[in-house]
Amino acid sequence: MKRLLLCSGVLLAAACCLPAQQKPPVSPAETATATIAGKTVTITYNSPRVNGREGKVYTADGLIKTAHGSQYPIWRGGANAATTLHTDANLMLGDLMVPAGTYTLFIDISNPDAWTLIVSKKTGEWGLAYDATQDLGRVKMHMSKPPAMVEDLKYTIDANKITLAWENRVASVPLMVH
Repeated sequence: MKRLLLCSGVLLAAACCLPAQQKPPVSPAETATATIAGKTVTITYNSPRVNGREGKVYTADGLIKTAHGSQYPIWRGGANAATTLHTDANLMLGDLMVPAGTYTLFIDISNPDAWTLIVSKKTGEWGLAYDATQDLGRVKMHMSKPPAMVEDLKYTIDANKITLAWENRVASVPLMVH
């Protein structure tokens, strides 16, 4: 009987703790995918939330400002691991030719009103491990403001462009599949 009570107590304690361990991640993994001309283009990223920090994300003292204690204008374009682009086709991103394959995306946000998308040949790294010697190339992004604050970072891909929206910024780059 003691054994049965002990086992029941252990199972009850484990069941009570289970929901606490299943909290959704702070910056959940997300994927944006489009099939264009029969070819698939996918961006994999982690989506941070504004979470009450509206107006404090892209500022000198905001959320995306420092790494290793110094000004760091190159952003991983998401949270956690670096954002990746995989394409089954050769692409033109703006005036940059991107061969079929997998790449890491970074964004130069040093000028808050004129971002630059960076396509890196290096893959599989943590988000802050930017190495300029691995750049495939850079593309100026078209900047705009969303009609309302964007709580969750979101990438979208359509037949004409790749777009990133978060907080009070929308940045896009023309896309053409070859």
